[in-house]
Amino acid sequence: MKNPSSALRRPVQMALLALSGVLCAWTAGAVPAESKPDTKWGGQFGQFDAQDKASPPAKGGLLFVGSSTIRLWDLKKSFPALPALNRGFGGSTLAELNQHRERLVLAYAPKTIVLYSGDNDVAHGASAEEVFGEFKSFAQWVREKLPEARLIVLSIKPSVARWKLWDVMNEANRKMREYAGGATGVTFLDCASAMMGPDGQPRKELLREDGLHLNEAGYALWAGLLAPLLGAPPATR
Repeated sequence: MKNPSSALRRPVQMALLALSGVLCAWTAGAVPAESKPDTKWGGQFGQFDAQDKASPPAKGGLLFVGSSTIRLWDLKKSFPALPALNRGFGGSTLAELNQHRERLVLAYAPKTIVLYSGDNDVAHGASAEEVFGEFKSFAQWVREKLPEARLIVLSIKPSVARWKLWDVMNEANRKMREYAGGATGVTFLDCASAMMGPDGQPRKELLREDGLHLNEAGYALWAGLLAPLLGAPPATR
């Protein structure tokens, strides 16, 4: 004859095992999002960390930040007299810059910030109003956290690869220019007009073969436009 107590214990044990499994699964998924590693930008951000550790940047400097147009810019070549720090991360959007601005901007406490972004936002479907909203959020955050800093925003560039999106990009530029005109410490630099040919199309000789990114001539043009705002001449060529 079976022991009644053992028959009763079996369902209780099964219930406890099931509860334990639920608790383990809940615990594994309960890690706060902010504590999870950033796998998308881990490689680029890891390089920044290594550079900062090897040669800590001085506070109050000149910081370039934004998407691949910034990341690919050889700042030492364009501005040899300026100790500019490049913290552009390729493929990024203004929205993603805002997500990481504490790490990429505030940590360096820059005196001057040069920003280029928004190109990828539009390519991913953002409207001109949405791009402007992200820019405004960034500009207001800079004003709050770094009240003495100056922000120079470079206009979204026209390109062959994304020409069909130019109307949206141009409208975003208009909104950013208008905002900068009435904001303290914000300067809008129109690089787009100089990139347009007499036919009203982007000048292909300023772009790489992909029809999207700037080539050496393109960066030379931008350096010439930006240099007066930075108080230093660009490199002679």
